[in-house]
Amino acid sequence: MMQFMVVIPALLLAGLAVCWPRAGLVLWVLALATGPDNWLNGVTGDPETTAGLLKAYGLVVLAGVAIQGGLKSDRWNPAFAFLFMFCTGLIHGLHPGLSLQASMRSLLGSAAPFLFGFVRLPEKFRRAAIMALIWAPVFAVGVDAILALAGLDQFYVLEQGALRLGGNGQPPFLGGFALIGLYATVLELAENPRPAMAAMAGVNFIIILLTGARSPLAMAALLFLALLLMQKRLMALAAAGALASLALLGSGLLGFLRAVDLTQLGEATDLSHRTLVWPFFVQAMQQSPWLGWGVGAGKVIIPVTSQLSQLLGTNAAHDEYLRIGSEGGFLGLFLLILLLALWVAQGSRLLPRGQAWLMRLAFIAFAIQSITDNTLIASTGSAFFLWASVIFADAENRSKRAACLPAALPSPCPSPLLPHTPLWPKPHRPSPSS
Repeated sequence: MMQFMVVIPALLLAGLAVCWPRAGLVLWVLALATGPDNWLNGVTGDPETTAGLLKAYGLVVLAGVAIQGGLKSDRWNPAFAFLFMFCTGLIHGLHPGLSLQASMRSLLGSAAPFLFGFVRLPEKFRRAAIMALIWAPVFAVGVDAILALAGLDQFYVLEQGALRLGGNGQPPFLGGFALIGLYATVLELAENPRPAMAAMAGVNFIIILLTGARSPLAMAALLFLALLLMQKRLMALAAAGALASLALLGSGLLGFLRAVDLTQLGEATDLSHRTLVWPFFVQAMQQSPWLGWGVGAGKVIIPVTSQLSQLLGTNAAHDEYLRIGSEGGFLGLFLLILLLALWVAQGSRLLPRGQAWLMRLAFIAFAIQSITDNTLIASTGSAFFLWASVIFADAENRSKRAACLPAALPSPCPSPLLPHTPLWPKPHRPSPSS
């Protein structure tokens, strides 16, 4: 009976994604933002299974879009790097704790966020994706509030006496989704400044601040300042500086915020026990520096049953450079970085100049954040690369539409300075002599 109750809704959701991919996309993005590692575990019983199911649903949405819009080439797509690492892992030999089936699942999961680059995305689908990503953090906060009122979840947690919005280990993910929503609003504001979009940028920034996620907060401030400088909004810059000064002066009253609390405790740059995890991945890289141990090895380098994993509540690297280096070696890591750089350069070259630089800055921020966060394997990675694929597809479609327009439309009134060719030829009249 339980299987029947699970299978039927799953089939209905899959049918929705295939027949109406835009609705399936919105549902998928909103579900990702609510932290399904918490509420869906009651059904799946395992966080890894939860992540796999969500990525699988994203692939169903992808299939629905591909059926309606068709496929296209994307020669610099970073998914090729994971395929290369999978092949070299088979040649070298997989990690002793990694099976071939687990490596294949990790290959699909690692490549899935980039596969939207291989399909033609309709304009309505692109707009729905952008708006869903902008509103997803607000939706997640609303869901948390409802669950908290029902006694099913916590609306916030206290860490060292500071408030963190989002309960049961979800603040970092909520902060990550709010950062992606802020990226999307910043790019929208660069094209067309609108009060409603500026308000959404502020809302997402406040959510990041309340989650206490330090890396997203720093990256959000960086993009905000870049937008203000690009648009030469001196008054807005002065207001931001004044607010920052007031925050410093009133830091005693803002101690409930984690970013302020950690600063007062002298732990703003604390790595939250990441230095206990990193040596294991460094050691794995040293044992196979060029080819690594195969895609998915990052999940088994520290066993889930180990004392360290149980103490920290995770066995993830929290450093994508170390994780990719342990899975694909220096060759795989270099190839992934190279393809990401070429993919961004190719996709952003058709954007207006200001938006192109902001897009590249967002990827630089992503690269910096990857030093201390799980940016590629977390659900936020699926959202970030969906957004990038949508922006690149939008720029490509605009460029094609501009190329199809005629260079100059004929004027309805002929110019007196140019000889005018009549629309209709004059009838030939025979001469009198004939």
